Amino acid sequence: MDMRPIGVFDSGLGGLTAVRCIEELLPNENIIYFGDTGRVPYGTRGEDVIRKYTDEDCNFLESFDVKLIIAACGTVSSVAGDILHSRSVCAVDVVEPTARAAVSATRNKRIGIIGTAATVRSGSYAKVIEALMPEASVYAKECPMLVPLVENGWINEDDSIARLCVERYLETLKTMSIDTLILGCTHFPLLIPHIRAYLGEDVSLISAGGEAAMAAAEILKKSDSLTGASSLGNTAFYVSDKSQNFKNVCRIFLGRDPGDINVVDINRFTK
Repeated sequence: MDMRPIGVFDSGLGGLTAVRCIEELLPNENIIYFGDTGRVPYGTRGEDVIRKYTDEDCNFLESFDVKLIIAACGTVSSVAGDILHSRSVCAVDVVEPTARAAVSATRNKRIGIIGTAATVRSGSYAKVIEALMPEASVYAKECPMLVPLVENGWINEDDSIARLCVERYLETLKTMSIDTLILGCTHFPLLIPHIRAYLGEDVSLISAGGEAAMAAAEILKKSDSLTGASSLGNTAFYVSDKSQNFKNVCRIFLGRDPGDINVVDINRFTK
């Protein structure tokens, strides 16, 4: 039994997909969520900056004595995984569990990946897929405009801008006859209605945040590190820049009001 909280971080709102999954899988666990809303997006940054941000985000979560950290960010997982996994606390990234799920899901061995520019350039998902299934055909597409769409709440099913952006980005992947698509950024599940409408029901959609959350839950169960408490857990929210939009999109991600949002000066956590 381990009563310490689980730490989750992302460049902004996307990691809330992982939070929602943890709350459903492990309702007794306490969670500390940090969204680096003041420096979003990470995917357009240089590698050195992404690595610096990752170190600071982890330092902040470790100040709460968390028992496990989830990097609910495809960019961090792809570019700064070594920093994440060099910590003294157990850490989970989104790449390996998501790639494994895609390999399990595909029927025709044609897998698509959408992510930020940094994630796609790193080739992180493709490397794991090719190691697990050498005969697979992997097609990746940078989708830099999708994160700002989600962060600004332009995600409604009737939003023509979101629809056109999704269709433009997925056009090439659709012609490749993929049967599985990795949503390699945790922001992207909020665009699933648009993605599903364009690709059709036969394409399996693999959510990076959801797969990371399930991997973390399995680790905690196997190591006997669950709280074991009978009462429901609590999720505390921290951001580096507070905006009303955060609460609004939080409600969409979580299906509830997030309550108090705490602002932290993340620059204080440089070591």
